[in-house]
Amino acid sequence: MQAKRYLVSMILGTSLILAQPTLANTAPHHSGQQKNHAISIDVDSAVVTEHRTEINGQRVSYKAHTGTQPVWDENGHPTATLFYTYYQRSDIKDNSNRPLLISFNGGPGSASVWMHIAYTGPKSLVIDSEGFPVQPYGVKTNPYSVLDVADIVFVNPVNTGYSRVLPGPDGKMPSRDQQQKMFFGVNADVNYLAGWINTFVHRYERWPSPKFLIGESYGTTRVAGLALALQNNEWMYLNGVVLVSPTDIGIERQGPVKAANRLPYFAATAWYHKMLSADLQQKDLYDILPEVENFTLNEYLPALARGNSLSSDDKQRIAEQVSRYSGISVQNVLRANLDISTAYFWKELLRDRGQTVGRLDSRYLGIDKNDIGERPDYWAELTSWLHSFTPAINHYLRTELKYKTDVKYNMFGNVNPWDRSNDNTGENLRQAMAQNPYLRVLTQAGYYDGATNYFDAKYNMWQLDPSGKMKDRMSFKGYRSGHMMYLRYEDLKKSNDDLREFILQSLPAAGQPAKYEAKTSNQ
Repeated sequence: MQAKRYLVSMILGTSLILAQPTLANTAPHHSGQQKNHAISIDVDSAVVTEHRTEINGQRVSYKAHTGTQPVWDENGHPTATLFYTYYQRSDIKDNSNRPLLISFNGGPGSASVWMHIAYTGPKSLVIDSEGFPVQPYGVKTNPYSVLDVADIVFVNPVNTGYSRVLPGPDGKMPSRDQQQKMFFGVNADVNYLAGWINTFVHRYERWPSPKFLIGESYGTTRVAGLALALQNNEWMYLNGVVLVSPTDIGIERQGPVKAANRLPYFAATAWYHKMLSADLQQKDLYDILPEVENFTLNEYLPALARGNSLSSDDKQRIAEQVSRYSGISVQNVLRANLDISTAYFWKELLRDRGQTVGRLDSRYLGIDKNDIGERPDYWAELTSWLHSFTPAINHYLRTELKYKTDVKYNMFGNVNPWDRSNDNTGENLRQAMAQNPYLRVLTQAGYYDGATNYFDAKYNMWQLDPSGKMKDRMSFKGYRSGHMMYLRYEDLKKSNDDLREFILQSLPAAGQPAKYEAKTSNQ
């Protein structure tokens, strides 16, 4: 594919700050002299490299297409360019029946780096077996990648990775308000990405292929919205949507529901750090969680809903159970009126040890300046991840995928303020499933994730389809790890196996039509 290449020079001043490149390219020329010029990025480009790997004992050859593809406005003018990496198995002659997995991370404002080099892609991060950084930084072969059953494209939304806003036809950068309306909001994000996916599918001739979306964290909001936008605006129907560590996807869970849903996560974390009573600690995590979930739904949630109408005796009884499952003292549970905040939990659980637990993955430990206080000084897990991911992705893209630019790779880009109004993405996903009998949904979540906890993920599933008519097309998988469950090596295999099985089971049998069968009145 010979794509027309546009060269855009980033404009100094406010627009430069928004685009986030450095002021000048200071790389030395072969002559030994320095040449200063404004950093530029190709609006439309691709570098193709060829590779071989081994997945589950099978040899796989593939091509990596690394480059940029424009976002077009209604007049055909490029308004932004998105950086992507597309892995396409090259030892398959006909890809018309081969699934295409379109991958997004979250934030909003996060690059696609996390799942790219740690979960589904052909390379995985060099870390220890539990997910902690080791040097030298880099990537290694991912023996469990789903590239054996699906081609994968990792997409970086505007201002993440190397993706950038572009000047208008007049050569001027759009104002920040204009950029927000174009890109930085729940619905704007879905709208332009749907168009971008259409262009990508068209260019790479993937219209006949079964298509899947996978999103992590805020990426679940993104793909839930895209499911309907692709069907209704681009006439592109999906086979599956995968929600990894999902957000609320527009499904309300405030007040007592929000408070109660934290307890199973608290129990998992307290169990991991051996802060529960001896009788609970001697049980396996999978034996404890059903017990805690049952108490949460049948006793804790109703007690929170009753507020000050709850009797003193009942309040004491509930507090003792919450303490038993969370590792927080009865006295402090009562002081919080039975409602323990996550920030306080992260600070309090191991306070006597002088340690805090991570937000996105409570297996990670931190140390604060002072042991008093209501929340940790920093997120231990995020600093650990940036420690290892940042050098790895920069080195991998440049040396193995041969994509070279002086533009900064944004692990997290400037997308704020983000417009979160009119978030109907969960309802959009429900409607997309109702319209499309082929469409299935898989939720994956780690038990030690305190930012998007696993019980909230289950609650999403229950509320996504309250009628229950489509619940046989929804499934949940949990893991003994955190937000990025695949960082733990055992769960890297398990999560990819679950994803691979979901993809294969979501492919209809030959000749199977996308339709609902008529039901009799007594069904």
